[in-house]
Amino acid sequence: MAESKNTIAVRVNVEMTTSSLQAIVANAKKIAGQDERGFCNVDTADKVSEIVSLFLLENDFETFAKDIKNYSDE
Repeated sequence: MAESKNTIAVRVNVEMTTSSLQAIVANAKKIAGQDERGFCNVDTADKVSEIVSLFLLENDFETFAKDIKNYSDE
């Protein structure tokens, strides 16, 4: 995921639907394929991080984060 902006890895807890998580895991396993023993060698936690990060970058999370109106508890 090449990006021109400087980024930093932040470890957080993220809520998502179980369906979203299942889709990420299933797609990651499809892309990775299986080794000669029939095992899938993919770190699904890393793939979740990659997908969420890509979504945030593509959907201008920076502007969203800068807008104080998004910090309301209401």
